Amino acid sequence: MLELSKNILTKVSFDRQLFQKELEKSVKWINKSEDLHSLKEWCMIEFGQLYPSILKKVFYKK
Repeated sequence: MLELSKNILTKVSFDRQLFQKELEKSVKWINKSEDLHSLKEWCMIEFGQLYPSILKKVFYKK
Protein backbone atom coordinates (compact mmCIF):
# COMPACT_ATOMS: atom_id res chain seq x y z
CA MET A 1 0.00 0.00 0.00
CA LEU A 2 2.87 2.34 0.77
CA GLU A 3 4.43 2.00 -2.67
CA LEU A 4 1.05 2.41 -4.37
CA SER A 5 0.43 5.60 -2.40
CA LYS A 6 3.84 6.99 -3.36
CA ASN A 7 3.16 6.21 -7.01
CA ILE A 8 -0.25 7.90 -6.97
CA LEU A 9 1.01 10.98 -5.11
CA THR A 10 3.84 11.42 -7.57
CA LYS A 11 1.41 11.26 -10.49
CA VAL A 12 -1.07 13.77 -9.05
CA SER A 13 1.48 16.22 -7.64
CA PHE A 14 0.81 18.67 -10.49
CA ASP A 15 -2.57 19.60 -8.95
CA ARG A 16 -2.79 20.96 -5.40
CA GLN A 17 -6.36 19.85 -4.64
CA LEU A 18 -5.95 16.41 -6.16
CA PHE A 19 -2.69 15.92 -4.26
CA GLN A 20 -4.37 16.77 -0.95
CA LYS A 21 -7.31 14.46 -1.69
CA GLU A 22 -5.04 11.54 -2.56
CA LEU A 23 -2.77 12.18 0.42
CA GLU A 24 -5.75 12.09 2.77
CA LYS A 25 -6.89 8.81 1.21
CA SER A 26 -3.40 7.35 1.54
CA VAL A 27 -3.24 8.23 5.23
CA LYS A 28 -6.58 6.46 5.78
CA TRP A 29 -5.49 3.38 3.79
CA ILE A 30 -2.18 2.87 5.54
CA ASN A 31 -2.82 1.29 8.90
CA LYS A 32 0.70 0.31 10.01
CA SER A 33 2.30 3.08 12.03
CA GLU A 34 5.77 2.44 10.58
CA ASP A 35 4.39 2.68 7.04
CA LEU A 36 2.60 5.90 7.90
CA HIS A 37 5.81 7.28 9.33
CA SER A 38 7.66 6.25 6.15
CA LEU A 39 5.01 7.96 4.00
CA LYS A 40 5.28 11.12 6.06
CA GLU A 41 9.08 11.22 5.76
CA TRP A 42 8.94 10.51 2.03
CA CYS A 43 6.33 13.24 1.48
CA MET A 44 8.39 15.78 3.42
CA ILE A 45 11.41 15.04 1.24
CA GLU A 46 9.55 14.89 -2.09
CA PHE A 47 6.88 17.57 -1.61
CA GLY A 48 7.94 19.60 1.43
CA GLN A 49 8.95 22.58 -0.68
CA LEU A 50 5.94 22.35 -2.99
CA TYR A 51 3.05 21.73 -0.55
CA PRO A 52 4.20 22.38 3.04
CA SER A 53 0.79 23.59 4.22
CA ILE A 54 -1.00 20.52 2.87
CA LEU A 55 1.49 18.17 4.50
CA LYS A 56 1.12 19.90 7.85
CA LYS A 57 -2.65 19.89 7.57
CA VAL A 58 -2.90 16.19 6.72
CA PHE A 59 -0.20 14.73 8.96
CA TYR A 60 -0.78 16.92 12.04
CA LYS A 61 -4.57 16.90 11.87
CA LYS A 62 -5.33 15.57 15.36
